[in-house]
This record gives sequence, C-alpha cells and structure tokens, in this order.
Amino acid sequence: MLDNLPRGTICIEELEIGMMRHVTKEVTDRDIEMFAEISTDRNPVHLDDDYANDTIFEGRIAHGMLTAGLISAVIGEQLPGHGTIYMGQSLTFLAPVRPGDTVRAEVTVMEIEHAKRRVTLKTECLVDGKPVLKGEAKVLAPSAKFD
Repeated sequence: MLDNLPRGTICIEELEIGMMRHVTKEVTDRDIEMFAEISTDRNPVHLDDDYANDTIFEGRIAHGMLTAGLISAVIGEQLPGHGTIYMGQSLTFLAPVRPGDTVRAEVTVMEIEHAKRRVTLKTECLVDGKPVLKGEAKVLAPSAKFD
C-alpha cells in the first residue's frame, strides 16, 4: 500500500526550495511479476529464485525501474503533482531492492526557474533508511496562471 498523502498539485507559484514529499511502498512478488509483464523485462534475476541465488545478489531483486517508478509517483501525485511534465531524470542505483522491502521514495525541490516553469528535484529511494537509488529530475511544473 502506498503512503501517499497529500495528493494534488503544488503550482510553480507555490513551490519553495527544500519542499519535500514522499511515498512509501512495500515491493511485493506481484509487483515484480506485473512489472516484468508490462515492461517485457523477464530477466531471471527478478523472477527465478534458483537463478538469482547464484548471482552477486544471492537472491531475487526488483527491477531498478520499478523502484524508480516510485519517484514518478511522488512527482506526478504530490510534488509538483497533477499536470507536471517530466523533462528528464538521472538515476544511480546503489543497492538492490528485494521482494518484501519497503521503499521510501523522496523528492526535494532544489532549483526553481519561475519564468520557464522548470524545477530541478533531488530524487532518492531508501530501504531501512539506506539509499538504494539517487538521482535528479527536471520537470515542467503546472502554473495557476494556466488553469
């Protein structure tokens, strides 16, 4: 279940440096199976216990992009929220996410270009308080002037 309140939109006019929002989600076997089906990435490190046990991970792991998708949930639902357009995202994967792990995806406002409605966001995913993914997103934020 996602811990994802508040939902909605924070328009460019209301954004401030340092604003942060997050979602928390337990990654389940079903999530991994559904992501494999949707993405067509059926790498056995995600789906096959026997195979994955013989890898450097010593067990199955979630798709990196499944984890990264939680960042998209924060951006699209909370910060800035509905109407936001993704322009770019850098990602560095630091550690695997395993079935049963609870991921906290955090997004923090770093820079705001009001004239162009562009916002740079620090993006991070954590498991047990430890970073598993870090990056930076550039988005076009909604404006109250265009509603």
